[in-house]
Amino acid sequence: MTIALFSPLRRCLGLAAAALLVAPSLALAQTPIKFQLDWRFEGPAALFLGSAAKGYYKAAGLDVTIDAGNGSGGTVTRVASGTYDMGFADMAALMEFHANNPEAPNKPVAVLMVYNNTPAAVLALKKSGISKPSDLNGKKLGAPGFDAGRRAFPIFAKANNISGVQWTSMDPPLRETMLVRGDVEAITGFSFTSLLNLEARGVKAEDVVILPYPQHGVKLYGNVIIASAKLIKDNPAAVKAFISAFLKGAKEVMAKPDEAIALVKARDGIINVDLEKRRLRMAIDSVVASPDARAEGFGVVNPGRLSLMASQVSDAFATKTRIDAGAVWSDAFLPPKAELNILPPAKK
Repeated sequence: MTIALFSPLRRCLGLAAAALLVAPSLALAQTPIKFQLDWRFEGPAALFLGSAAKGYYKAAGLDVTIDAGNGSGGTVTRVASGTYDMGFADMAALMEFHANNPEAPNKPVAVLMVYNNTPAAVLALKKSGISKPSDLNGKKLGAPGFDAGRRAFPIFAKANNISGVQWTSMDPPLRETMLVRGDVEAITGFSFTSLLNLEARGVKAEDVVILPYPQHGVKLYGNVIIASAKLIKDNPAAVKAFISAFLKGAKEVMAKPDEAIALVKARDGIINVDLEKRRLRMAIDSVVASPDARAEGFGVVNPGRLSLMASQVSDAFATKTRIDAGAVWSDAFLPPKAELNILPPAKK
């Protein structure tokens, strides 16, 4: 089953597919691709840096520049503005941009699913007495205003009958600090980011309660590779080449994640290597090679699940227009199924 695309994008992708058939060499002239991550150079960035280090992008005819980001919303906006050609961003942020900017001429499109599950979670300290979602009723929660978990919290709250939550906003570096100090009773954030940040502030892992959204009724998709509408129209072969090159490097990174952290260290010399090794392994296990990803297949989406997410995000984010699931996603640039088979063996 394939989600129907709205007509302008369908026409665009039709031209793109035709171009791939008649001009497969379009991406072979070292096409420059500016790519922005969703966040800083941390463990999960190795999934993209691996292909650069091994020369896979170059071999595919691409001159790829990878930059750090400061949140998925910013990445989507910069790809839409043309500052970047491609990026890595939360699917919900992409959906929100589409629905709130229906007339935007260069709306990015998701072309590969990487985080099959959202990493969003609620985290609290055991001493707070919070151990399950219902314990959050009437509690004070904290997170930056743009945090993916905070934005999607209404979906989590509805699924778990939570009400009366009070929010405190802060800059990202203060989120875990304020939880440790007791300024808030729980926080939202990416599970593999906030847990390790709490440990860096002296909290033991066994003293942290983690309530991952996917384990509590919220099956949202997480981060995807996005491409600008302009790149899709002007050079569809480059989009396809990027995906193929990314898959080669990501497969190797997931096979040997500890070794891959050296690539992240090369981009940010002050990272804690051991911590980032753990962060990468946690990301792989919880959202990249999750049970849902293994069931659906890496890189693809389930149409029904994507449509449900579009409806949920429309409601939770109070978007100007309803989100069209077919407008935000395209499988036109995916390689054969065998090439998408990059997940490491399931842990026993």
